[in-house]
Amino acid sequence: MNIFVLLKRTFDTEEKIVISNGSIVEDGAEFIINPYDEYAVEEAIQIRDSQGGEVTVVSVGGEEAEKQLRTALAMGADKAVLINIEDDIENGDQFTTSKILAEFLQGKEADLILAGNVAIDGGSGQVGPRVADLLDIPYITTITNITVDGTSVKIVRDVEGDSETIEAALPLLVTAQQGLNEPRYPSLPGIMKAKKKPLEELELDDLDLDEDDVEAKTKTIEIFLPPKKEAGKVLEGELDVQVKELVSLLHSEAKVI
Repeated sequence: MNIFVLLKRTFDTEEKIVISNGSIVEDGAEFIINPYDEYAVEEAIQIRDSQGGEVTVVSVGGEEAEKQLRTALAMGADKAVLINIEDDIENGDQFTTSKILAEFLQGKEADLILAGNVAIDGGSGQVGPRVADLLDIPYITTITNITVDGTSVKIVRDVEGDSETIEAALPLLVTAQQGLNEPRYPSLPGIMKAKKKPLEELELDDLDLDEDDVEAKTKTIEIFLPPKKEAGKVLEGELDVQVKELVSLLHSEAKVI
């Protein structure tokens, strides 16, 4: 099988994130593979091991993303591709990334494309479906199980706390939800092997694209942290008194009734 994984370099939200002048300060920040993309990488490796074929991880970004691609190679992916837009695009969005990825994937005869359900830095969940639409192939989101049988797949997907089972045919794009698997940690032998695995670097010119073709459709005005939560109130007294006070607070302060 010819399997591709769409991978994004994201901030490590377990570490402190600093906001200054309406944007995130990258100096000193920690970066990781987007956790949902890790599920996609792990599932791709497992499918390749059972069905045969090759796993290629692809990322759009700057040279710094090479570290995350090498991590995916150390996990067990076969090849990596970095589409470096650092010198061409100052501000991109989901349209930009999707257009570039779809252009790269055109003609690659991908059987299965996996992506994370969302990126933890943006959370829009747009890139996977947009890529599938541009490639004119079906897609299924928020999958928690996938079984491949030849050119057919059986998928279980998360649906607002419940699940549904879908059968589909390849080629197909799916997005990985938490619970799909438990991503492996790169082993020392895997890390050593990753240094020798191919990592190709491309630019927009290599895809016959220019800046106008992938110009962002949206603009980020400002990024800010949520306000700190205020301390809660403890109601005292008889139950009927507490109920009256609670209703009053919900009306006058919380303004939810």
